[in-house]
Amino acid sequence: MLAELFLDASRACQTHSPLTHTLLVSAADDLARGGITARVMAGAECDRKGTVPGLRFAGALHRLVLEGRVPTLAKHYPTAGGKPDLDTLWDDALTVLHEHTDELHNLIATTVVQTNEPGRSAPLFGGLQTATHLAATEAGRRATFPIRLLEVGASGGLNLRPHRIAYDVDGEKFGDVGSPFTLDPQWTGRPSVDISHNLRLVRRAGCDLNPVDVTRESGRLHLASFVWGDQPARFARLQEALELAQLDPVPVQRATGPEWLADQLARPERDVLTVVWHSVVWQYVSPADRAMGRAILADAAARATRMAPLALLVFEPRRTHTAGKYEFQLLLKLWPAGISLRLGTGVGHGIPFTWDTQPWN
Repeated sequence: MLAELFLDASRACQTHSPLTHTLLVSAADDLARGGITARVMAGAECDRKGTVPGLRFAGALHRLVLEGRVPTLAKHYPTAGGKPDLDTLWDDALTVLHEHTDELHNLIATTVVQTNEPGRSAPLFGGLQTATHLAATEAGRRATFPIRLLEVGASGGLNLRPHRIAYDVDGEKFGDVGSPFTLDPQWTGRPSVDISHNLRLVRRAGCDLNPVDVTRESGRLHLASFVWGDQPARFARLQEALELAQLDPVPVQRATGPEWLADQLARPERDVLTVVWHSVVWQYVSPADRAMGRAILADAAARATRMAPLALLVFEPRRTHTAGKYEFQLLLKLWPAGISLRLGTGVGHGIPFTWDTQPWN
């Protein structure tokens, strides 16, 4: 079972990270044979799919690489200045597994996957622009609404600053053009509304079961370890987002999603658009918490007014008509207008993204 979960994770990164794919396929084979990987993963044999044990394994190895403690393995990691040799990667990983068995085991056993991918701020930026324009139109306002952004499963909170990022769209700059963090969103098409207006985020808050403190080196290293080691551009994007986080801190509260959301939505704010946002979180949430979250949101939606509107904006994988296939969709619901839209599709890290607004059923 555990070997199958490793193979499942390997398929998810096959196209975008040959290094991680090769590492996980080799580890799955070693698990099936009762090799050293079984000792490293001891206790995880009954882990559910949502805990992604394969990515915890890969992240633990990457952490040792980033700490500069395993130079033989680091030579395969572009994030550490190396170049992958897929033919010798597993042999070098085996050496690390044998030399750091107990440390890796403890790290994997106490770690949850945290891919706080700042590239998701690109579709978030366009989604927020769409939501505030539609809400203003429904309310008959000339100016767009300021936004209260609430993120469930915020990790280190890196996507709570979409208004503080510069977006370079085909050579044209949007957002905060003076930001230390510039994103090339690699959009096909554009949102169906004017995105030249600056977003006004008047309040921001986030929660997570295991929030990452990005003001500490350990927290920054934790997030970096879950970037696939042969994706230096994504790694560099994370570093810029962490730099911005130092300049614009937004604490993330330790709490369950439903409990926190109920507290936040109990206080509707007039002349403000409240946006509940989450990205690639749903798979980690228990069925009970999903149901409770839906009920809390439905109750808040019933209380929304034209001058105190509510939106749900999510970027999550959804099964397509092709059996077994998923695509990441940006979905928007707006109350009390009753608007439901699929704004577009992209890859899990948010970049690239294709805008294609159509009804969401």
